[in-house]
Amino acid sequence: MLYCQEMNTFGENIKRERKMCGLTQSELAAKMGITQQQLSQWECNKFEPTVTSIVSLAKALDVSYDDLFDGIE
Repeated sequence: MLYCQEMNTFGENIKRERKMCGLTQSELAAKMGITQQQLSQWECNKFEPTVTSIVSLAKALDVSYDDLFDGIE
């Protein structure tokens, strides 16, 4: 029997890691120096962050890049 591994989106991973850190969108956005709306757009997969923003996300959340890209093909 084959099992399907659920695929994640980058936005879902950001949201999961943010919640694991106990941060609101506003708190994480402030920590990164961006707007809450911008972070919301990333989490909703409307826009993808730049490489520089991904580096900032990983630092602000204290996670590895692998954590942010987990389950994405």
